[in-house]
Amino acid sequence: MKAIIPTGGRGTRMQPLTFSTNKQFISVANKPLVHYPIEAVASAGISDIAITYAPGWLEYIKEKLGTGKRWGVKFTYILQEKPIGLANIFQVCEEYMGSEPFLMHLGDNIFVDGISDLVAHFKKEKPNGMIAKIKHPENWRLGVPIFDKKGRLKDYVEKPKRPPNEYAVPGIYFFDNNVFDCFKGKDKIKPSRRGEYEILEPYKWLIKKGFRVDVTEYKGRWLDPGKFNDWIEANEYLLDKKLKPEIKVRLGKSIKVRGRVSIGKGSKFTNSELRGPTIIGEKVSVKGSYIGPYTSVGDGCTIENSHVENSVIMPGVTIKNVKQPIDESLIGADTSVVDEDGPTDCLKLFVGEKCEIKI
Repeated sequence: MKAIIPTGGRGTRMQPLTFSTNKQFISVANKPLVHYPIEAVASAGISDIAITYAPGWLEYIKEKLGTGKRWGVKFTYILQEKPIGLANIFQVCEEYMGSEPFLMHLGDNIFVDGISDLVAHFKKEKPNGMIAKIKHPENWRLGVPIFDKKGRLKDYVEKPKRPPNEYAVPGIYFFDNNVFDCFKGKDKIKPSRRGEYEILEPYKWLIKKGFRVDVTEYKGRWLDPGKFNDWIEANEYLLDKKLKPEIKVRLGKSIKVRGRVSIGKGSKFTNSELRGPTIIGEKVSVKGSYIGPYTSVGDGCTIENSHVENSVIMPGVTIKNVKQPIDESLIGADTSVVDEDGPTDCLKLFVGEKCEIKI
């Protein structure tokens, strides 16, 4: 069995950050977002993974991910020339897949408790297709599966005004090689009104042709950090549930640590308080500051005489002498935030890369 992890999305809901970086490489809990699906797929025992990419991004993504050896897997990089839908992502991977069944795990989804149970069901039962279902209070914003008592898919509706049940479809999809025929012949699927090959269409095609499509419930926690508020919430959840305290530097008596805190090598602290759950990367300098809770600070950051909490601070950021607490913020890499005798209200920032902000 093989897997596909796409990295070619436009990330419009995460602009301005995605003007200069790929969404899948923005950090959540000090880890690039795409690392979570890679880890999930590898942990499920799948070692052959196609990484799809958009034109102009190959060298960047290969530099970030390498060959896959780090995770004990092998990456094959495949170009998706145009962003014309989720189904097109695996369409361009047909030659790579050959006769193998496969799954596609979206590069911006996090299945916190892994996907091994889903993979095990697909391998054991051998349906021609499979989707996961999750209980979701706002499933009208997502795809909703309609299924029978045996857990077989009957229909798949996108963003229904009146959902027929309490379930939604998260970003993982399973198929065998029969699905590639949906792009061929007289009755092949067609692009939607927005010009995309929607993911629901191959499933509908399989059902119409009499193939078996299973619906399996995912009972773990699913995170979809697609926009700013979701990103902050995902960071908070992962730090709260998954952070393991590990301090790789010596802290002097002027440093107070409360709760679970993780600190990388080469970081230095003076007259500061750290409140967990918080993760701080390598070679970070912190002076006279309060950090946490629910804060991720990337490698190489400098924070002086400031207060930061419930935020994602990407690598290389400088925050100095900011009188206002910085809360619920996402600050892009290599950005500088410096106070110039500003007001004292709380700051909430959503800032792209390489910016300079004077308050």
